[in-house]
Order: sequence, then structure tokens, then C-alpha cells
Amino acid sequence: MDRLTEMEAFATVVDQGGFTDAARKMGISKSAVSKHVSSLESRLGARLLNRTTRRVSPTEIGLAYYDRARRVLNDAGEADALVSSMQSAPSGLLRISVATDFGVNHMSPILGDFLVDYPDITVNMVLNNRFVELISEGFDLAIRIGEMEDSSLRARKLTETSKRLIASPEYFKQFGRPEKIDDLNEHKLLHYSNQSAGNVWKLTAPSGEKRQVRTQGWLTVNDGQSLLNAAVSGLGIAYLPSFLYAEALQQGLVEEAMPDLPRETQGIYAVYPPGRYTQPKVRTFIDFLVEAFKEKGPDTW
Repeated sequence: MDRLTEMEAFATVVDQGGFTDAARKMGISKSAVSKHVSSLESRLGARLLNRTTRRVSPTEIGLAYYDRARRVLNDAGEADALVSSMQSAPSGLLRISVATDFGVNHMSPILGDFLVDYPDITVNMVLNNRFVELISEGFDLAIRIGEMEDSSLRARKLTETSKRLIASPEYFKQFGRPEKIDDLNEHKLLHYSNQSAGNVWKLTAPSGEKRQVRTQGWLTVNDGQSLLNAAVSGLGIAYLPSFLYAEALQQGLVEEAMPDLPRETQGIYAVYPPGRYTQPKVRTFIDFLVEAFKEKGPDTW
């Protein structure tokens, strides 16, 4: 028998709680469902279901198998949908969630090119500094920076950014430059209030030792551009990604506070719920972003 059909029959029995409802769901007879499940158990040499006159439930082995089988079935469904969707022109409303700083500085300038190339797609880009719930809040994808916290989402890497400690030359003239990580406690620090780690800067010493600096922010803001403006104005030291400070660094408006520290590199990802990539509008937009950011990198913003 076909393995996928056996898997589907078993998974549907678990989903529906019995053979009768599973048969109705699959559009086949109850005896056919039972035959598929029995064949699967025979092939695996294990009992997957507890059967009584009143109910059907997975055994411990069956529950473990169900989790894997459901993933395989979902992937197979996505593969079928992908082939179908690739023959369709991208169209419809595309809802995107993007961090404000990255959206304003790097997404907004390129959206026009995308809309010209794909006039049948309408874009709704929502800028905010929180991790939205993509499915419940109706988003097709989000642009996220750093470690992926939600393992249920799929991700495609677009590029990278690096984080550095930066401040203005005027600040260093007035307050000096920190020579080691512990010296930061004596400086005026500019804190980003929305980072998931709280008011902690995770740094790496020249020796490779991982350090954490609990910042008592002299200024706390939930917006990276505002922190950069504060750093340029000489208000203190900020710990920011290169996609924000690169231009100011090139213009000499800010300098690295501790050039000898290894830089933290973070990935920038397009994340989306399983199944969304099969939609032409989502796949086309992600491909567009990969191409748009192909020359970007940790130090090339």
C-alpha cells in the first residue's frame, strides 16, 4: 500500500477520534481506513492505536509516530500546493510586519520597485517594535533580526548585520573611551527598551569570554533611530546594529567605543507560517528581498 495513504489514514483517525469520522473526512469507507491503519501497524511492527468499542486513542508509540507523520503529510501538501501555485501569477494583499528602524531605513526605499514589478500585489507594511503573532494577527510574513524564537515558523535568511558600541567623537573627548568591558559601568549608556534580553548587553571580550553588562540606561528609548540620534548628539554610548549606524560611522558622526571587541553578527530573516511560502505573493516578495539585500552584510550597509 501507499505509505502516505497509510499515514494519512492513521493521522486522520487520531485527528477525528475514530474510524467513522476519519472515513467521512477522507471520503472512503470505514473498512478502507481500518485496512490502511492495520497495514501500517503491520509494516511498522507496532500497535499505534488503542481500540475499544467506545473510543480510539493513540498509544505512546502511536502519539510519537503521529507527530512525525503529520509533519510529513503537511510537507507533502505544501509540495503539491507549491507546484500548483508556481503556475499562478502573484496577486492579492500582502501583509508584512517589520521593525520600525529596519522598515523605515531599508524596506520603504525598495518597496516601490517591487510594486512596479508586481502591480497585482497590494502591500500593507506594518511598522512596530514587537514580535507579532503572524497567524492570529493576519500577517503573511515578518522581517526579524537575531535568533529565531518561534520554532513553529519557517525562515529564510536575507542578510546579516553586526552590533557595535558607538558614540560621538565629542562624547569621547569629554568622557574618555572605555578600555575594557567593566569600564562601561562608568559611562553614560543609551538603552533600547524593547530588546528581548531586557537591559542587558551581551558582549564578547577580546579573550573570547562571554560577558553581560546590565545597563543602567541614562536614556532609554524603544526606537533605534532615536538612540542613534542621541549617540550622534554626544549623549552617550549606544549598542546598535550596523544597518542603523553604518552611514553615521562613514561620515565620522560616531566612532566605535571599543574596536577590539569581537562584533556580534545577527541574521536578518523573512519568517512566515508553514504553508505561506506556497503562495506566489509571499514567495515572490521573499525572492525580491533576497536579491535586494544580496550586496548587504555585517559591515556593508
